[in-house]
Amino acid sequence: MKAIRMHIRAGPEALVFEDTSTPEPGSGEVLVRVRAAGITPTEFTWNSTFTTKDKRNRLPIVPAFEVAGTVEKMGPEASGLAAEEAVYGLLDFWHDGAAAEYVVARASDLAPKPRSISFVHSAAIPLSGLTAWQSLFDYTKLSKGDTVLIHGAGGGVGTFAVQFAHWRGAHVFATCSGEKASLVRSLGADRVIDYSSTRFQDELSGLDVVLDTVGGEVLENSWGTLRPGGSLVTIVGDVSEEVMAKHEVKGFSVLVEPNRKELTEIGGLIDAGVVKPVVGGVFPLSRAREAYERGLRGHNRGKIVLEVGGGED
Repeated sequence: MKAIRMHIRAGPEALVFEDTSTPEPGSGEVLVRVRAAGITPTEFTWNSTFTTKDKRNRLPIVPAFEVAGTVEKMGPEASGLAAEEAVYGLLDFWHDGAAAEYVVARASDLAPKPRSISFVHSAAIPLSGLTAWQSLFDYTKLSKGDTVLIHGAGGGVGTFAVQFAHWRGAHVFATCSGEKASLVRSLGADRVIDYSSTRFQDELSGLDVVLDTVGGEVLENSWGTLRPGGSLVTIVGDVSEEVMAKHEVKGFSVLVEPNRKELTEIGGLIDAGVVKPVVGGVFPLSRAREAYERGLRGHNRGKIVLEVGGGED
């Protein structure tokens, strides 16, 4: 099969498009014919991209941990799926990814692909969609009528978070660049703050929830916008017990986990027309290096996706 691989620990400049052997599914796994793969530009800073859980080197590696495709082969004891079924999901970060014509995945990590959208758009969902869902609903328990501030609202996680919060019935504040403001409003934000011209911490207070996708000073300045007892969740930094105690709030640092049930719920919202994935760029598999380099430049709208043979079908 054709695949994008990396033979040394480095950045996108070390990616090569080459032939390699097609993997075989083990117990509880399936072989997926990849139609599209979502990328995360920062993957090459993760230890899990290059090692096993017990810290053994696993070079050469295949990147991209979001997949949409069809089940090619069922491994022993794999259940819940059928051969040729269209699926999507988030892969185990400690194994090879989906920037290839085929990938092995745990059957339990895959869900039926949303029927109403393409493979390319489906591949834009798993990591960003699950991160937003778990942050807002599993950690902070966002409820109808709550006020929520979403940072980086025009990015992959942010675009889903705005839509999920709006669907839940929250009052949604969002920060993003001015050029993304109209997009973020269209997704359901009640007020959009252009971070380049307005300090959100001067405008907002007494919030129930903050979702931080930016980190740094944005994270530091967000604690004071919460009411006592409010919740902050960050996907890019660590929370401080001292800071939480000072502001009398709860804080969570989130690492997304695969979840078939939640992907199925998200797929239902997409097929109902309530939520839509935002794709910021599509590249053929052979141009994966260019896709990652574009992603690392930042300020992307939604998700960048690799198309692997008919991903728009």
